[in-house]
Amino acid sequence: MNTFGRIFRISILGESHGECVGVLIDGCPAGQPLSEKDLLADLNRRKSGRKGTTARMEEDIPLIQSGVFNGRTTGAPILILFENKDIDSGAYERIKDTPRPGHADFTAFHKYGGYNDYRGGGTFSGRLTTGLVAAGVIAKMLIRPVEIEARLTEAGGSDDIEGAVRSAIENKDSVGGIVECRAKGLPIGLGEPFFDSVESLLSHIVFSVPGIKGIEFGAGFAGTGMPGSAYNDIILNIKGETKTNNAGGINGGITNGNELVFRVAVKPASGVQGKQQTINLKTGKSAELVIGGRHDTCIALRVPVIMEAVTAIVLADLMGIGQMMPAVVR
Repeated sequence: MNTFGRIFRISILGESHGECVGVLIDGCPAGQPLSEKDLLADLNRRKSGRKGTTARMEEDIPLIQSGVFNGRTTGAPILILFENKDIDSGAYERIKDTPRPGHADFTAFHKYGGYNDYRGGGTFSGRLTTGLVAAGVIAKMLIRPVEIEARLTEAGGSDDIEGAVRSAIENKDSVGGIVECRAKGLPIGLGEPFFDSVESLLSHIVFSVPGIKGIEFGAGFAGTGMPGSAYNDIILNIKGETKTNNAGGINGGITNGNELVFRVAVKPASGVQGKQQTINLKTGKSAELVIGGRHDTCIALRVPVIMEAVTAIVLADLMGIGQMMPAVVR
């Protein structure tokens, strides 16, 4: 439900307009240097502020509540919280009975019998990815020298990302995008066949991120139009280096030593301006909806650092990080 991983395990918590959001990280070995400052660079990458992102400006100051002593991890669970301060729930009180098209409002109402926190999407909000990013920073530290980098390659179907976002803003609409993530320096042999394949585990956590609607590895869907002779990656040496990387660094669900490559499809943000048709949950009748509040024009702008984080979390788990024994302090 709210927990992911076996050895390096995370649990996320909180709601968009609640007191806080956060993450509980279990399986981090003792002795890893860690402070709040270590988390800030990636947290700032996830923040709003750029053109096309929400006007909501949270400080996102990490509050490490447990698992760290004298600047190093203790081996106990690490709890990190982030206070929600820039909250304006008024718009959601006005539309609580008229679910927003594209959001989880309708399904959440029915699943939880109307007891769900509807403010800002509650627990379905992208606000909860703050905890994922924090956990990802720790995971990145633990899997070094593996390096992970993600970037937004297109928005609104165009590689002119700035232009696509600007056009959406002018039209009071939203756009989606494609984010590519790469991890290099991986050993051969991570992953298990079938249910715990690298693709399976990455897809599981990737789809936990709100707004993700598709994933492909290596050549992905384009590979269906290639003959096998062209798709197959020719092995060049005993280290497993290949001439091409159509498989995205994975064969049989297991890393092959080449760069891990995958791309995700991020849907257009659902919180568009202008009138939309919906229903009234109390009357069951059709209703006209105008969404207030503060929303991203392109949520994909903030997704790259989240993809890096979830990739690092999966790799830390696969590498058995939590089973590592620290050197004894003398």
